[in-house]
Amino acid sequence: MKQILQSFKTGKTELAELPTPVVKKGEVLIQTTRSLVSLGTERMLVEFGKANLITKARQQPDKVKMVLDKIKAEGLMPTLETVFNKLEQPLPLGYCNVGKVIEVGEGVIDFKIGDRVASNGQHAEFVCIPQNLVAHIPENVSDEEAVFTVIGSIGLQGIRLVNPTFGETVVVIGLGLIGLLTAQMLVANGCKVIGYDLDDTKINLAKEKGILAFNPSKGNDPVKYVVNQTNGVGADAVIITASAKSNAIISDAANMSRKRGRIVLVGVVGLNISRAEFYERELSFQVSCSYGPGRYDDDYEQKGRDYPLAFVRWTEKRNFETVLNAIASQKIQVQDLITEIVDLENYQQIYGDIGSSKSIASILKYKEDNKPDHSIIVDDKKLAVSTGNIAIIGAGNFTKMTMLPALKNTDAHLKYIVSSGGVNGTALAQKHGIAKSSTDYNEVLKDEKLDLVMITTRHNLHASMVIEALQHNKHVFVEKPLSLNLEELSTIETAYEKSKGSLMVGFNRRFSPHIEKMKDLLGSSQMNIIATMNAGSIPSNVWVHDMVVGGGRIIGEACHYMDLIVFLTGSRIKAVCMNAMDVNPKENTDNASILVKLENGSTGVINYFSNGAKSYSKERLEVYSQDRTLVMDNFIKTTGYGFKGFSKLKTKLDKGHKNQFGRLVSSANSGKGISLIPYEELINVTKASFAAIESLKSNSWVEV
Repeated sequence: MKQILQSFKTGKTELAELPTPVVKKGEVLIQTTRSLVSLGTERMLVEFGKANLITKARQQPDKVKMVLDKIKAEGLMPTLETVFNKLEQPLPLGYCNVGKVIEVGEGVIDFKIGDRVASNGQHAEFVCIPQNLVAHIPENVSDEEAVFTVIGSIGLQGIRLVNPTFGETVVVIGLGLIGLLTAQMLVANGCKVIGYDLDDTKINLAKEKGILAFNPSKGNDPVKYVVNQTNGVGADAVIITASAKSNAIISDAANMSRKRGRIVLVGVVGLNISRAEFYERELSFQVSCSYGPGRYDDDYEQKGRDYPLAFVRWTEKRNFETVLNAIASQKIQVQDLITEIVDLENYQQIYGDIGSSKSIASILKYKEDNKPDHSIIVDDKKLAVSTGNIAIIGAGNFTKMTMLPALKNTDAHLKYIVSSGGVNGTALAQKHGIAKSSTDYNEVLKDEKLDLVMITTRHNLHASMVIEALQHNKHVFVEKPLSLNLEELSTIETAYEKSKGSLMVGFNRRFSPHIEKMKDLLGSSQMNIIATMNAGSIPSNVWVHDMVVGGGRIIGEACHYMDLIVFLTGSRIKAVCMNAMDVNPKENTDNASILVKLENGSTGVINYFSNGAKSYSKERLEVYSQDRTLVMDNFIKTTGYGFKGFSKLKTKLDKGHKNQFGRLVSSANSGKGISLIPYEELINVTKASFAAIESLKSNSWVEV
C-alpha cells in the first residue's frame, strides 16, 4: 500500500510503499477513500524537519537536557548515534481519514464489513484503527464532508471547555480550518461569534457563515473591536485556534475578555503570560487536548474501555459522532471550505509548497480497487540465500538502535522484518538491506527457508510468539522477558520439548567483556554480589508498567541481573525475597531491593532504583569472594582488588550486545542451534523474576 511519510531529519515528504497492517483485537481495517490534510499541523512538522540541528535543539530544550545527561552517563558517540537514529525515524502524516471497513478484529461489535467510517487514520491506502477512534458516517454525508470529522472535533473540544451559554459572545482568534469550524459550531450553539485572521479569503468565508469577522492588519485593533462590539463589557470567552510564536495573541485575548472570562487554547502560540492582565480580570485559562476525553489514554484508545456516558458525556468518539450529525443536519457546512481535491499520487501539489499555501482544506483522493498486501520486497538481491535466514519481529527502539547495529558486521541473512504498522519496519529494511518488510508474523513463520526468529516486540507478545515459532521448529531468540507469568512459561516449556528448534533469551550482559573477565577471574567459588541498576524514572502511564502488557520493570529488566548472578556464581537461584520502597506495595514497583539465595550458598542483592540521578552511572556490579573484590562501573570500567596480575579493564560502553549477536548468528549459521545460555538457566531466571513479585505480595521468601 501507499502512505505519506515525512522525515524529521530532512523534512522530505514522500509517498512510500509499505505492507498493509494486520487487523488486531479491538480494531478495524479500513480502506481509505479520502483524507484531509491538516495544513497547520503538517506545515509545522515539515518546517521542523527542514530546520537544522541547532534550530531543532532550540525548539526542544527539554530534549537537549536529556541528551546532555545521556552524554555524561554513556559517552558522546553512543549518545549521538541515538540522536541521529531517532531523527531518521519516518513520521506518518495525517489524522483525518474516511473509508470503508474491510476487516473486523476480535471483540469489535459496533462495526461490520462495508461500513463507511471516519477515523483518525493517516494518509494511507489502508489503516488499522481501534474501535473507539472510529465513527459511523450518516448516509446523507459524503466522504468529502465526513473527512472534516476529526479536525472538527478538535474545535468542538475547545468549545466544550469554554462551556458557552446561549447569547454569550465568543471570540475565535485564527480563522483557519479549525477556527472556521469552531466558529460555525458556536453560531449553531446560539452564540455571538467574533473572529479575526490575516487572510481576507478566510474573513469573507466567515462572514458568509454569520460571523463578525475582520482582518486586524486592515486597521481594526482586535481588543478595541471586541470591546466596542460588546458595549464595553468584553468577550465572555476566547478560543485561540491560531498558530504563531508571538506572545501578543495571549495578551490580546486577556485584554478583550470580560471580568472572569474564559480563555481556551486550541492552537499553538507564545505563552509568556502577564500576571497583571489575568489577575485584574480573574481570567481562567485552559489548554485543550486534541479531540476530547480519552485522547492519549491507552485504556480508552487501545484497549477499547469506554468511559461511562453518565460520568463522561463527551468522549473523543462521541465528539466524532456529534460533528458528523451536525454535518448531516447542515448545522456545519464544509463543502465551501474545500480548496482542492488531489489524487494521492499527486500529493506534492499540496506538500510541495505547504509552507506558503493559502489553501483552507486540501483533500487527498484514493483509488478504491487496491488490494491489501501484508508483505513487500525491499531488496530482492537478499532473497537468494537458501539457509541461515533470519526474521526480526518488532521494529522498535531496541531493534533500531541496538540489535541491527550489532548485526551489521555479522554474517546475518536478514530476510524479514515484521512490524505492526509497516512504517518503521520498512524504513529499517531499506537502511539495513533486509529483503522483505511484513506485518504478518504468522505468514512469515510458514516460510520453510526461515531458520531463526528474533523477537523484540512488547513483552505481552513474547510468550505467544515464542510458542508459535517453536511449533514451526524455528530457532528462537527473544528479548527479555521470556514470558510474563508461570502459565505462559509452562506452555513454552511444553512447546520447547516437542520442537526441533532451540531457544535463547537476550541476557546480553553476560556477554560483555567486563562480565566475561569477571567470570574468568572469579572461577568457581562462593561469593556475595551486589548489583545496582540506576534505571531512571519512566512515567506511570508507559506500557512497561502495565502488568498485562509490560509485566513491570522487575520482570522486564531486573531479570538481567538475576541472570548475571547465575552466570557469575555458576549456580541457579533457589529463593528470592523482595522489598519495595512503596508505601503500599502490591505487585508493580521500580524501587526495590531483591535478595537472592543460590544453590551453591552464594548470595546476591539486586538494587533496582528509579529515583536516582540520570547523570550518575546506570549500572554497577560488586563481587566479593576469597578476600578479593571486583567492581564493574557501567560496562566501561572494571577494577580488581586482591587479584594478582589484574587491576583494571577499561573499554567503551559495552553491554555485550555485539558479542551476543555475533555468537548467535555464527551458531545459527553452523546449524547447531542458538543455545548460548543453558535452557535450565533461562527457565530458572524467569521463574526467579516471578518469585520476586510473589515475594512482594506475600512479604516473605519465595522458593523458585
